[in-house]
Amino acid sequence: MVAAWRRYDEAEQRLSAHVSERMLDLAGVRQGSRVLDIATGRGEPAVRAAARVAPGGGVIGTDISADMLDFARARAAAAGVTLDLRVTDGETLAAVTERDFDAALCRWGIMFFAQPRASLAAIRQRLRPGAPFVAAVWGAPAQVSWWALPREVLARHARLPPLDLAQPGPFRHAAPETLRADLAAAGFELEHEEDLGTAVMETATIEGVIDWCLAFGLACLLADQPAAVDDAWRRDMAEAAQRHRDADGMFRLGGVTRLVVARVPA
Repeated sequence: MVAAWRRYDEAEQRLSAHVSERMLDLAGVRQGSRVLDIATGRGEPAVRAAARVAPGGGVIGTDISADMLDFARARAAAAGVTLDLRVTDGETLAAVTERDFDAALCRWGIMFFAQPRASLAAIRQRLRPGAPFVAAVWGAPAQVSWWALPREVLARHARLPPLDLAQPGPFRHAAPETLRADLAAAGFELEHEEDLGTAVMETATIEGVIDWCLAFGLACLLADQPAAVDDAWRRDMAEAAQRHRDADGMFRLGGVTRLVVARVPA
């Protein structure tokens, strides 16, 4: 997966920059802030947060993958910002002993945790009273073309495993009430929710659409299928992708993401 992100990171950064920036706005991140970014991966939104808090502030970014944090470290160096990056699991945040952060962030991460309530409780313990936590989660599958389109096409030719929304995955918190319940159980007070559309990939060619989909999940789904299914999927994707071609001729896939702001009681 790190190899795929290295290939597509620049485009995804650019296309989804407004999501990270809006999260920072909602969290009130500013010069001097102390920020905790959970599941920072390639450095989103940690790198952007580090630019805002300097001088005088600081950002700690966490992830379970050392390889992904190496990626984030390189991005931070290229951007000329300072990040404190730590390998730790999202449920315990054991490597983060600091407390009284001014804000916590998690972009497209909390829904992948096996125990999201444990993670939220760990986040709450590290925030000062009154501090916000801002999360980005994906909306319903039908609203998320990067996931739905290639699977919709493949389902014409092969039986796919059912989507279990109760299990870790991109749609664990697609139903708003699910994250609301998890936040309440962890002791947060819900403050604000909003939906924001974003593309996460763009390409000038059908081949580019297919390559991106293969890199982000479809290669695994096709691995056990006969060659005829693979061929049929590629053929039908060429047609189906046309409805995601914009006026400038570029193909774009993305979806609706929900931004949620919760706060530690003062």
